[in-house]
Formats: sequence, structure tokens, C-alpha cells
Amino acid sequence: MRTIRVETSAATILLTEAPEPKVRDRQTGEIAKDAVSGEALMTMGVVYIEEGESSLIKVTVPESGVSEGLALGAPVSLPGLVARPWESVFNGQQRHGIAFRAAAVTPAAFPAATGAAA
Repeated sequence: MRTIRVETSAATILLTEAPEPKVRDRQTGEIAKDAVSGEALMTMGVVYIEEGESSLIKVTVPESGVSEGLALGAPVSLPGLVARPWESVFNGQQRHGIAFRAAAVTPAAFPAATGAAA
């Protein structure tokens, strides 16, 4: 399925859930692995804010892409962020959504305020 690059230069992205291993099978506890590299995958929650609108999203990154110094509520950068539509049938019901994946998650700075009174 096609992946769509997400332009993040005009967005503020805040970490809302610390990175944790992505579970592939909840019954066995198996950790999800990258299909190409075999590296363990991590998932985290972020709020994506752009042009006055915000969305809570889950983002998957390879374990080696998780930087030190991440703090909840702090801004982060998600280089290589892509969105991939998905659909599946679970217990006879059609489900669909958008999966987000980035090459890494790194600490970032808050954008400079524009038009702020001194």
C-alpha cells in the first residue's frame, strides 16, 4: 500500500506517551519487528499541532531511532514521518485507519512565538 510523506516543518509536535515496545501479538507478548531490518519497533503518542488544529496520533519508530533526552510534554521532531492507510477484517468486521511511521524521534525546540507583545 502507498505511503504518504508528512511535511512537519510548520507543525509543533509534542510527546504525550513515552516510547514503548510495539506489541505484535497481545496474547504471546511478541514484539513487532521491522520487516526489512528485523529491528524491534517502538510506539509513542504525540499531539500534532498545525494551523491551530491538533490531532493525537501514535507513531512507530525503530528502536535505534529513539533518542535520549525525550520528555513528556516536550516538543519532538519526527524525521521521515509517513502515513500509510490500512484496512483489515477483525472478528468479521471491516476496520481501517492510518498508520504513522518515522525514521526517528528526537528532542526539538518550541517554535519562536510570532507576533507576541513585548
